[in-house]
Amino acid sequence: MQTRTYGDLFKLVQSLAGVTAFATNEQDDIANLINRRYQVAYNTSQMWPRYIATSESRTMIAYTLSGATSSTSTTVNQDYKLLGQKNDSDSKNIYEGLTTTDTRIYHNGTAWVVATGTTVAIQSNGKYNITGTGTAQFTEADTNKKDLIEDVEVWTPRGGSDVLLVQPKNLIPYTETGKDTIGEYLRIHRKRAFLNNSALEYDFFVDVNGANILNIANQEDGIAFVTYKKNLTLFTTSSDYTTSTEEVPGEFFQYIAYGTYADFLRMDGQHDKAQLESENAELSLAQQLERVDAIMNNNTINKKFSTYVNRQSR
Repeated sequence: MQTRTYGDLFKLVQSLAGVTAFATNEQDDIANLINRRYQVAYNTSQMWPRYIATSESRTMIAYTLSGATSSTSTTVNQDYKLLGQKNDSDSKNIYEGLTTTDTRIYHNGTAWVVATGTTVAIQSNGKYNITGTGTAQFTEADTNKKDLIEDVEVWTPRGGSDVLLVQPKNLIPYTETGKDTIGEYLRIHRKRAFLNNSALEYDFFVDVNGANILNIANQEDGIAFVTYKKNLTLFTTSSDYTTSTEEVPGEFFQYIAYGTYADFLRMDGQHDKAQLESENAELSLAQQLERVDAIMNNNTINKKFSTYVNRQSR
């Protein structure tokens, strides 16, 4: 995709204003106005091709544990993902901490255990052996042992009187190491979508922690495939504005330039001229939006169809 430099953008705004250079105090104002217009352009569509990530594999948070103190271990207090199944006859799930990965939840054959300092080894069948049981911080104490961790009623702490709180989740967080930050969730599928076959699409709701998937198909699913709009990173240039090589999206370039100039005129009290330049800015953005709409009308990323069973995409 085409880009232009921030220096070119800043010099174009200067040219529109008919000046060879803005005053020092005006330069900072122009930089702030440029970021404002950049944000506006980004928000006008969910479907800017530059910011769309399609059907990207994302880890699901399965549980959030809290309530542990130094009497046990505060590393217990974190989010956990599904690691895999234990390599035994029960094949119960093993869950691994996202922050401290050697803290895990597993079944010891008799009861569920939350332990620190554990080690595991994957086997040829894709299941895991617990090669180091670690230090049990909490152990299931129910007389009638439970199949699901969230159903356990009593946890015995290693020491003290800590009360372990277990919150089940099917959560896709905004951030994941090594991947772009999610700015807006668009669609979530069980399997990789937009490739060959149809894929089950999930309903979800979004809160401050991320996207919460409703009615997950299988509790043994540890990932989901998210189509999302990447988070916007505003321009960071704070000096040497006319020589900055920071990249500006080509599709936003004219809109930002005319829009910033209009804001500058309005700041200077020239409201009639500002209105004319604002119209020029909106026209340039509308042309880019028309291109995006034409593209999106010919593909499936933004389309859905429904059946009485579920919603799918092809």
